[in-house]
Amino acid sequence: MADGDHPHLRRPGRRVSGAVPGRDRRARRVEARGGRPRVERDGPRVAVVGGGIAGLSAATVLAERGVRVVVFERDAQLGGRLAGWGTRLADGSEATMSRGFHAFFRQYYNLRALLRRTDPGLHGLTGLADYPLRHRDGGQDSFARVPRTPPLSALGFVAQSPSFGWRDLGRMNPRAALPLLDVGVPGVYEALDGVSASEFLASIRFPEAAHHLAFEVFSRSFFADPATLSAAELVLMFHIYFLGSSEGLLFDVPREPFPQALWDPLARYLGGLGVDVRTGTPVREVRPVGEDRVEVVAGAAVEQFDGVVLALDTAGLRAVAGASPRLVGPAWRASVARLRTAPPFLVSRLWLSRPVAGGRHGFLGTSGFGDLDNVSVLDRWEGEAHRWALRSGGSVVELHAYAVDPAERRGDVEERLVGRLREVYPETVHAAVVDVRHEWREDCPLFTVGGYRDRPGVRTGDARVVVAGDLVRTGLPVALMERAATSGFLAANALLERWGVRGETLWTVPDRGRSAAGRLLAGLGRRTPGMP
Repeated sequence: MADGDHPHLRRPGRRVSGAVPGRDRRARRVEARGGRPRVERDGPRVAVVGGGIAGLSAATVLAERGVRVVVFERDAQLGGRLAGWGTRLADGSEATMSRGFHAFFRQYYNLRALLRRTDPGLHGLTGLADYPLRHRDGGQDSFARVPRTPPLSALGFVAQSPSFGWRDLGRMNPRAALPLLDVGVPGVYEALDGVSASEFLASIRFPEAAHHLAFEVFSRSFFADPATLSAAELVLMFHIYFLGSSEGLLFDVPREPFPQALWDPLARYLGGLGVDVRTGTPVREVRPVGEDRVEVVAGAAVEQFDGVVLALDTAGLRAVAGASPRLVGPAWRASVARLRTAPPFLVSRLWLSRPVAGGRHGFLGTSGFGDLDNVSVLDRWEGEAHRWALRSGGSVVELHAYAVDPAERRGDVEERLVGRLREVYPETVHAAVVDVRHEWREDCPLFTVGGYRDRPGVRTGDARVVVAGDLVRTGLPVALMERAATSGFLAANALLERWGVRGETLWTVPDRGRSAAGRLLAGLGRRTPGMP
């Protein structure tokens, strides 16, 4: 599908000339420690446990510098929470199913650096011109015309939002909102990790009608209830996407399903570097051996390595740590055991016999529609879905429900979600469901109030063992997929330091407020007793 084939598609932001990886001239460069460009021939051997974004990021940097890498992935395919797998539909069509829509924001400098290994121009991504938020009362917020550079972004949004106006801005508690003006890591956690996201918004008198802006756009990105989510994570999200970066709030999506667009090309690239990728191979235990090596137990096989990257989801990391009684140390294993997983979420994908209306956006956030959190019309931007829609005359629609009550009967939630689609897009009432897939998952990290200290850092205290993933503390202003990629690069860099090899240069959004006046006010607030 060409860029001009649909009004809601446009090309992703291109890399600009000069030093910075995007349009934000204040983006922060994080240099790796210096050293040799590569390891010696037949150098160290590293096990990367987990084949998602974090593990593949670590494997890429290590292999590019001559390290012999083995990737162990439990599932049959790479990609982690962005994996995809084939399925046959009721009409005989072959399709690719996944765990659902993901937004590739322009602030994801390190994830984009990984993807550029196989797609230097990022032609495999396409931009969505808007992702409106639909209210049950009929109002709709849009980001299409919001300026990208703060503070114009905030002012521009207020000027056009039906749910957050100038009067609402005037009613807010400015002193309680000061932390939003100067966000740094780990300072934001030191100040706000003990407060929930919902408590923080109440303290700044965020208007009730606009709560969806924070909850649906930011809190729900963590698949979490705002009452259990750390306010530090919420405020960091505001900084990354809205108040601290001039990359803007619009994002890109892959033109084809995840395997074809992302992981198959990267697997071929890693294979060319000599990486041994073993899918369908879960790791059970990791054992320190002597002072310098580790043993990795995968099935009945036991192999020795010079280092290991634990790039696992929360449950996977808990399982490996719990089964590895000599790994790192008892305090570290105990903190891993306390990590929690977010509530279940549902991805329902429907292949419909009729198209949705022509003006529907590729992605729509929803507020007030019960379980339904957003609707994606995949045939607006994904090639495989678009080709199916052309052949059938129908449409491919995906629905998300986040933070579902575990006590709910899953069949009831699935049925309600389809009912909500027909309420949001009434034309789908007359469409037959050619086929449907309901995917339930419960494997996203939960960033609980006060839980920051228990989250592992990249370095564990044992130089042989490093951790990567979106649950990891990086010391940098990153989140979600970008935290996974960044932590993978950092994990590789930590191992490369042991062997005197230079690692990967990283980039992040600014690690401070953009306005000197705002930083001054925030600093005064931090020094005032009783301030958040």
